[in-house]
Amino acid sequence: MALRVDFAHPLRSFVATVKLTVARSATLALVGPSGAGKTTVLRVIAGLLRPERGTVTLDGETWLDSDRGFYAPPERRRVGYLFQEYALFPHLDVAANVAFGARRRGLVAEMLDRFGIAHLANARPCELSGGERQRAALARALARDPGVLLLDEPLSALDAHTKATVRVELHELLRSLDLPTILVTHDFEDAAALADTVGVIVDGRVLQTGTASELVASPADPFVATFTGATLLPGSALGRVDGVTEILLDSGLTAWSADPGSGRVSLVVYPWDISLDHQAPDGSALNHLRGRIASIVQLGDRVRVRVGPVVAEITAASAERLRLREGDVIVATFKATAARLLPLSQSRT
Repeated sequence: MALRVDFAHPLRSFVATVKLTVARSATLALVGPSGAGKTTVLRVIAGLLRPERGTVTLDGETWLDSDRGFYAPPERRRVGYLFQEYALFPHLDVAANVAFGARRRGLVAEMLDRFGIAHLANARPCELSGGERQRAALARALARDPGVLLLDEPLSALDAHTKATVRVELHELLRSLDLPTILVTHDFEDAAALADTVGVIVDGRVLQTGTASELVASPADPFVATFTGATLLPGSALGRVDGVTEILLDSGLTAWSADPGSGRVSLVVYPWDISLDHQAPDGSALNHLRGRIASIVQLGDRVRVRVGPVVAEITAASAERLRLREGDVIVATFKATAARLLPLSQSRT
């Protein structure tokens, strides 16, 4: 079973043009900023938006074919849809919410048991926690016995503590399903944790798809690089020296990359590839950027430190050992192999 989507539709400031195939048992995450067209993709698949041009098919079953003038309404599409705010009916209890649209009677009890909310069958949505509301909404979506599951920002309505727990539960659920799933999110970390494949979408166009690791290792576009967590440093590539490229950064600093490059470039470096010390360390790393610490932010057992134009991510133990303080001068070090180059002409405004 494969879901195939190919459509074009004008939105407020651009034309969304999307072509996707999602295999059976696969999960695709579409990530991008607000207004990029992510939810538009879900609405086209669900039949909530009729695009100007396009086709939507599931395992050979046609839901949309604009050339033939065919459009199946939402109720005729085998779609389970988890809305961003879950959209549970406030006047119905959990059991009645799950029963709404269920394909057969037995599925309600089955879904309540599957999601561990049978004891909440008589509760109203206002009595549920964020995680419980999500489980009820997922139970309702799957009670339709869908051929496709669509998730719109499935974790955005949760607080940080609940989100960590529910992310694990949702990951396990998606791995157990035998149907194509598309989720949309603005959080790359969520996409990486939940999906087999990630697609970065901007202005209604998918810039790049691949595993989360592939997008980080080889971003095809400066926006993809920044969205996956990299720092981009503009500069000019001056040429190759002993197998590496010398880059004069716009900040006036010099950097080196193992990638070939010429002319105006963006140097791409990820926080976890940068180490910090009070002096440039001995070793093979060629890049040593000295600057003042602008900010220090602790995230669990990791600490993010902004030094001049770059952000480093180090362990809390390392930060304590170095006795880092805002305003201190520190050296940020990274290898030439960790510094990727992209043509600056690809950058987006």
